[in-house]
Amino acid sequence: MKENGDLKVPYAYLTPEDWTPADFPLGTWIADQRRFYNAGEMKPTRVQELENLGMVWSHWDVAFAEGLSAAQGWAAAHGHFLPPTTAVWNGHPVGVWAKNLRTAGRKLAEIEARREAGLPVGSTVGALTEERRDALEAIDPSWCPAWPVAWQRCYKLCRNLIEAGAPLPGPGEATAQGEDLGAWALAQRLDWEQLLPAQQWMLGHMLHLSPAEASERPPAPRTQADKWAANLAAARQFHAREGHLQPSRKAVEVVDGVEHKLGLFVDNARRRADKLSAERRAELDALGMRW
Repeated sequence: MKENGDLKVPYAYLTPEDWTPADFPLGTWIADQRRFYNAGEMKPTRVQELENLGMVWSHWDVAFAEGLSAAQGWAAAHGHFLPPTTAVWNGHPVGVWAKNLRTAGRKLAEIEARREAGLPVGSTVGALTEERRDALEAIDPSWCPAWPVAWQRCYKLCRNLIEAGAPLPGPGEATAQGEDLGAWALAQRLDWEQLLPAQQWMLGHMLHLSPAEASERPPAPRTQADKWAANLAAARQFHAREGHLQPSRKAVEVVDGVEHKLGLFVDNARRRADKLSAERRAELDALGMRW
């Protein structure tokens, strides 16, 4: 204890030869004391003696307390406790720590749901305790969302802006904690139907967002069939005007104000002739295509 300030002793630890007693299995002895303590078989006076020396009755409890302290510091600095997995606070990997606890927290939520529904619960191994969940919720009630943490983090940052009296930025206008909040907000409006009802409610009532109008949506990407049809229309227009389908390789045909690289299209069709469907070959044959 004098050397380390506590009694976090490895299980296989033996006292050095210059100690009295030497080669004493201190790690095993400490483990035995923990077992007696947890079984309620240790006298209060001995409990006090060991606690005065910095006895650690549960390494799990100490690790959680240290993680909770780091979580409080990180949350105070960032305004929430939704850290990415790479987050570190004073050397403590709070991001990974939070990720692991979310897994345990979701198992606790599943157990509670089954219990409420009158279903068998099964094993509770790996589930977070209610006491620890309460401690984490005291830091941030939304620390363990039912959807991706990145989504909840952006929502929280947007809500912080609104509560501060600032409008939501447009895409590319501002970032917070590395997140383009304007781009995120637009993405939610465009993908509104993919969100859960609870997410839609949060966006609508707390961020005052609504589904994107049809005029705001980008045009759907053209399919290969669309591209073929557009190039074929250019080929037909060229054939109707020139009487053949032998454009130069750099020829460009304009249809309804849109330029089409007709020469390149015809050249590619020749090189891929063996891969074209019979229908597409017939469409080009009708225009006098020279293969």
